[in-house]
Amino acid sequence: MRLVIQRVSQASVTVDGQVTGQIGAGLLVLAGFAPTDNSTSLAWMCRKLVQLRIFGDENGQMNRSVQDIGGQILVVSQFTLLADARKGNRPSYIGAAPPAVAEPLYAQFVAMVAAELGQPVPTGIFGADMKVSLLNDGPVTIVLDSPA
Repeated sequence: MRLVIQRVSQASVTVDGQVTGQIGAGLLVLAGFAPTDNSTSLAWMCRKLVQLRIFGDENGQMNRSVQDIGGQILVVSQFTLLADARKGNRPSYIGAAPPAVAEPLYAQFVAMVAAELGQPVPTGIFGADMKVSLLNDGPVTIVLDSPA
């Protein structure tokens, strides 16, 4: 599993001209799933995401988590995060879980994040052509891979 985590002032995702998810201050998370992902890796990534201290404290130090600031999380599925572009000019997506595997993992991950955060987590639509808009705060962008 790979996450691209962006600290944002606001973010939204639109499908066919309709906003499917939007947040104010918090984290925009692009999530890609591998065939080997499971409940254990999802739980580890969920805890790490929600507890990641990348928001400023009273001294301007990145010492607060999204939970600490009462922020929101928007999760968007993105299989292209698992692309391998080391060889040739056309990326290979063999490392990404097929939709039949990835979609349930995505749903489970979103549910875990919502439970850990204690609030609903807006999303995009799995497999749809999505337009993602964000106002990156910092900018702060972190790439997080599951331990496996």
